[in-house]
Amino acid sequence: MQWLNQIHNKIITSDQLSKTVSQFRDSGKKIVFTNGCFDILHKGHVTYLAKAAELGDVLIVGINSDASVQRQGKGEDRPVNKFDGRSVVLAALGFVEAVIEFDDDTPIALIEEIKPDVLVKGADYDPAETDPQNKKYIVGREVVIDNGGVVKVIDLVEGFSTTNIINKLQK
Repeated sequence: MQWLNQIHNKIITSDQLSKTVSQFRDSGKKIVFTNGCFDILHKGHVTYLAKAAELGDVLIVGINSDASVQRQGKGEDRPVNKFDGRSVVLAALGFVEAVIEFDDDTPIALIEEIKPDVLVKGADYDPAETDPQNKKYIVGREVVIDNGGVVKVIDLVEGFSTTNIINKLQK
């Protein structure tokens, strides 16, 4: 039960976020933030998250709520795994320090509160893109840059995607 308690303690609420971030900052930790649905965890996700974690001392992962995933138009049956399942799997990764749910369409409120030292997205985004209407725009980039942080992208692992896994299973 000790391991399960450690995993569940990494899944924080919005009420716990400020205290958690303050503890990391007071300890001199460099905070990395990323976000996503992480519906069916696969090699591409794990590789991406491990590389993101290497950019700082602690990795905080924002996970879209079930309703937020549905609003993204990923399909009627998405998410395949509900937030509870997705959050436990991510929190079980040793290099993830905290997992938090967000219900908005973007994680901007989390980014404004955390003010991470490093904001990370996949290389299908562009850290130099300044037009919020462009698909390559990284939400929260200005908040991070204005607070002295950096925005980074990480190459995606070719051939791995949740959509591809779902399509393969349906055949």
